[in-house]
Amino acid sequence: MRKRAAVLCAAATVVAGSITALPAQGAPAASAARLAWTACGTGDYPTLQCASLKVPLDHARPTGRQITLALSRVEHTAKTFQGPLLVNPGGPGGSGLTLAGFVSSALPRSVAAQYDVIGFDPRGVGRSSPALDCAPGHFKAVRPDTVPTTAALEQANLTRAKSFAVDCARKYADVLPYIDTVNAVRDMDSIRAALGAPGLNYFGYSYGTYLGAVYAKLYPQRVRRLVLDSIVDPVGIWYSDNLGQDYAFNDRHRALMAWIARYDSTYHLGKDPAKVEAEWYAMRAALAKKPAGGTVGASELEDTFVPGGYYNGYWPYLAEAFAAYVRDKNADPLVETYENFGAVDHAGDNGYSVYTAVQCRDTAWPGSWNQWHTETWEVYGKAPFFAWNNAWYNAPCAFWPGAQRRPVDVANAKLPPALLFQATADAATPYPGGATVHRLLARSSLVVEQGGGNHGISLSGNACLDRYLSAYLTDGRVPRGTGVADAVCAKSPDPKPLTAKAASPSSPGSTLHKLLGFRR
Repeated sequence: MRKRAAVLCAAATVVAGSITALPAQGAPAASAARLAWTACGTGDYPTLQCASLKVPLDHARPTGRQITLALSRVEHTAKTFQGPLLVNPGGPGGSGLTLAGFVSSALPRSVAAQYDVIGFDPRGVGRSSPALDCAPGHFKAVRPDTVPTTAALEQANLTRAKSFAVDCARKYADVLPYIDTVNAVRDMDSIRAALGAPGLNYFGYSYGTYLGAVYAKLYPQRVRRLVLDSIVDPVGIWYSDNLGQDYAFNDRHRALMAWIARYDSTYHLGKDPAKVEAEWYAMRAALAKKPAGGTVGASELEDTFVPGGYYNGYWPYLAEAFAAYVRDKNADPLVETYENFGAVDHAGDNGYSVYTAVQCRDTAWPGSWNQWHTETWEVYGKAPFFAWNNAWYNAPCAFWPGAQRRPVDVANAKLPPALLFQATADAATPYPGGATVHRLLARSSLVVEQGGGNHGISLSGNACLDRYLSAYLTDGRVPRGTGVADAVCAKSPDPKPLTAKAASPSSPGSTLHKLLGFRR
């Protein structure tokens, strides 16, 4: 059982160091002609272009069956061209097409103008083909209660998990052996080659940090710049990492309860965070017996509040729905909030299908359900909010078909300096993962958001963090400190209660979170 490690982010005086700026890349080679870019812009990102790329299903057989990757691009406009900046939002299973537009628009114009910002849907995802959808409607409400207080509930959840694995194996037997992190990384290098770039600049969030770290391990000579934000612990892939999430999400849920208590004059749920938390679990128990609007049962309530662990901009909306249900006996806001935020967690059937395909294939999972059962109950006793929800989310891996890979050891001493971002109270990728990758990637620089709990922290409105990002992408400069962290930024302020009704938040942070992968 892995407990959440203590935060080790007390950095000494930060010395702003620099590295020799890497030379700008020349014009793309002729192989870039393989990509036929067409306009596909939206109202938010009008300059976005799209293309597709054929890659081998099995990279060991390059002339064998081909699959298609969907790509997006915002072209550089500056005379100084630093090559492609490949971006990924995480997941696994997150679509990266729109992220290219977001990153290009969120960076300072002078920085973004120096790069072709490239988004992609990894194999199996979104507009790439084939796109996985193992069991349409797998998360349709109302699901069995995640907490298996009876043998019947546990069996119902086990049946769901097993059937999902069986459905995936039946529909995609020829594809599943090749849906994993290593093959996605091979695809990334195929994208680099198709762009005609000798080296790759990469910017990944969440699970995208693991993609970046594995790419750096397999292709160190092709890494030019490497930005990893909200960092997966590569040592715990994936079962141990999920246990670590359980404790961290419970902490973030309690942070939300404390925030609600601080604004008792608005929500009237009590000034004691423990009392507010008790009210939440009482609401959960009531919904387990009678789902709100026939839609929001206990499991759906968890789905609704889990996004609050990723991004505190959702807290005012969650608090209002919570208060309306408890104080005013009005379930309508809770149903509306579930519809707005509840699905953010699993990002649709396609996203969840790729999530399971990648994580279940990447490494071995406990083959005995007894281990899952025993360890999840043990975690639940200390951190009840997320433990069983997370266990069932990953439970198909206990029954997944085929052989699993060995996790990639990402330790690498041959890289140019990488820039790492990590919040100390991140729930989805807890802080120790950032510290671990900082140690494993020689010459990397770790920038910490002290006290921050959001997931995906750069380009989210924290000017301190974004200054380090801009400097690095401009000329390769990184901070150098003497502690675990090379630089520390104060966290972004917590939100305030709503002053006017709104359907959903609108800010750089909320926009980014909607684009990020769901569980990591």
